[in-house]
Amino acid sequence: MREAHQLHPSAQNREADDIVSLAYDERQKSRQKVTTKNGETIGMFLPRGTILKHGDIVLTDDGYRIRVEAAAEVLSVVESNDGLQLLRAAYHLGNRHVMLQIAPNSLAYQHDHVLDDMVRGLGLAVGCVTAPFHPEAGAYHGQASHHHDTHSDLHEHAGGHAHSH
Repeated sequence: MREAHQLHPSAQNREADDIVSLAYDERQKSRQKVTTKNGETIGMFLPRGTILKHGDIVLTDDGYRIRVEAAAEVLSVVESNDGLQLLRAAYHLGNRHVMLQIAPNSLAYQHDHVLDDMVRGLGLAVGCVTAPFHPEAGAYHGQASHHHDTHSDLHEHAGGHAHSH
């Protein structure tokens, strides 16, 4: 089994030998076994705190390049033209340490019926889509975030972090 110990420096969206599709929760794990689209099992042993982003290239010890794709997952989506209502929803979801994908006029989070009920209680409608999840990295996260057109991701197919106190 090949082992990957590093991200390819500045290799976002470059040519790769293989592809691995991972949901957001899997993209946060530093140590895991993954299976690529070509059926190869790779042991990933990345530095703690690494969050893989769509388009990142992971390198194995022998130079094999694996592109990371954000897998589609079930998301709850809140859409509104009322910015104040969306801010209220973002505030209450953030108070529960929910990772949020933020786009103009919408919020998305990993589907949770309890959170959906809370948001509906704030007077907003909640729908579900299956799409890649690209949440905000967070103010205390050390890695620079890559830009994604999250708004189009949600329409094409129609969450937990730590705080320092």
